[in-house]
Amino acid sequence: MIPIRDHNPSERTPYVTITLIVLNVAIFLWGLAFAQTDQALGQLYYDYAMIPLRLSNGENYPALVTSIFLHGGFMHLAGNMLFLWIFGDNMEDEMGHIPFLVFYLACGVLASLAQFGTDPLSAVPTIGASGAIAGVMGAYLLLFPKARVDIFIFFIIFFRIIPIPAWIMLGLWFALQLFNGFNVDSSGGGVAYWAHAGGFIIGFLGALPLWLKRGGKGFWVRTEGHPPHPETVYKRSNVPLVRR
Repeated sequence: MIPIRDHNPSERTPYVTITLIVLNVAIFLWGLAFAQTDQALGQLYYDYAMIPLRLSNGENYPALVTSIFLHGGFMHLAGNMLFLWIFGDNMEDEMGHIPFLVFYLACGVLASLAQFGTDPLSAVPTIGASGAIAGVMGAYLLLFPKARVDIFIFFIIFFRIIPIPAWIMLGLWFALQLFNGFNVDSSGGGVAYWAHAGGFIIGFLGALPLWLKRGGKGFWVRTEGHPPHPETVYKRSNVPLVRR
């Protein structure tokens, strides 16, 4: 279940979101050029990734920020940037450019600390924008719970794009992070599920002042949980149907 777009157009150019995407891609390409050997890659992660053991030793606090801009592979990068593009522009629209940037970085740092709290002595590097983007998703859920999100479903030979309310897609995503956080051992590497779950909760709570400023429950009543402007209408897909 992969989100590919939402029906919630931004009313201003999302300069910060675009800049973050360009910056993440540029740093990833730089990393590919720099880390040509295992030793170079290890040094890159040692210097810029969030390593809980180093934080516990009082070292390398800037890594809480730099780790947000590192990615472990093309699919890691592509998935994160897709989620950022879908949900980031609307939150930037609501918050404003600079407040959104501060919010994004704060979610990323606090999400990394959430992962750190689960195993402060771990020597496994934590990298990626997932925690920061999870915060954006949490804020999106609070403000636009019924905004329609088109998801791509692929199961063996069955594939289809269907629109569902944001609260279903984001709620399932969050539940999956919690489930895996409790049931998957990431001590040897893998996905930082607690950074995802922590970032999501932090983003939801961090957006509460904005939600209250918009009217709180009154905002939901006025918009019925939908975006407070006309939704995007996409043309029907031109993919041909194959009859049985």
